[in-house]
Amino acid sequence: MPGFSLTNVHLSCFVASYAAALLLELFRVVLRAPARIFGTLSFTGAGVFAQTIYIALRTTPNSSHAPPLSGWFDWLLLVAWGLAIMYLILTIRRREAAYGVFMLPLVLLLIAVATLFREAEPFPRGEALYVWGMLHGAALLLGLVVALVGFILGVMYLIQSRRLKMKIRSQDGLKMPSLEWLQQAARKAQLSSSWMIGAGLLAGVMMNVLQGPDGLPWTDPVVWTSGLLLAWLIAVLKFESSRRPAQHARTVVYLTLANFVVLAAVLAAVLLAPSRHANSQTQAVGVVPSYGAAQPVGGGAL
Repeated sequence: MPGFSLTNVHLSCFVASYAAALLLELFRVVLRAPARIFGTLSFTGAGVFAQTIYIALRTTPNSSHAPPLSGWFDWLLLVAWGLAIMYLILTIRRREAAYGVFMLPLVLLLIAVATLFREAEPFPRGEALYVWGMLHGAALLLGLVVALVGFILGVMYLIQSRRLKMKIRSQDGLKMPSLEWLQQAARKAQLSSSWMIGAGLLAGVMMNVLQGPDGLPWTDPVVWTSGLLLAWLIAVLKFESSRRPAQHARTVVYLTLANFVVLAAVLAAVLLAPSRHANSQTQAVGVVPSYGAAQPVGGGAL
């Protein structure tokens, strides 16, 4: 289209794409041709792409406007965006399942509810920083704990596997869960920790955008090591979605162990590398919302 650019993406672009994908999903009973699946994935992918551009444009900081992604309109759009991505991943993995019949209506409903808050007063910058900071810290903390649990389960799997090869009976030593249970639990822990840490990293990006010139420079060691960690997590999730757990049980366990090692290495880099991260986090977390105003709490570094 002449004169079209990515800055011309509007709400109606991805709403129409999701609606078309839903329509094709509803016709899955009478239309089983491969073209329907291709059309569903194409419309959903186009909707996710358009919504990503739309959200990205709203993250551009401007001192004369409200803080980016700091109101109910933006938050509901983010929830709808995340749900649409989950639907796309699930459909690519299992195309015969009717995920869209249940998930796409909820995506459209969330967007519709978001439009009701389009003109609502956004959160003050202090509140927005506080909320994103809490999400950032809580998600990373939970993700690290779950990754540690997965690491322990992986070690137990390797010990139990070795015991079985050596034909050591359970009553002759420590009792262990079955290999199947340990493998499945380790996999669930790995996937859960990856999603949690990924969400925490993205919340950190939002915090940095909100802080504008006062935020971390994108060349800061913490920023690029976090980027490497995010790339690793995406690769792990891609690997998991492309293989069946029963066919690579031991590989899943090794990947769970490697996941924790990578997290520990990144955490060490964050703690030891010369960075403004500590001071920046102190400023962000040291602000709490109070009746729409930002009030400083305490002082000094955390």
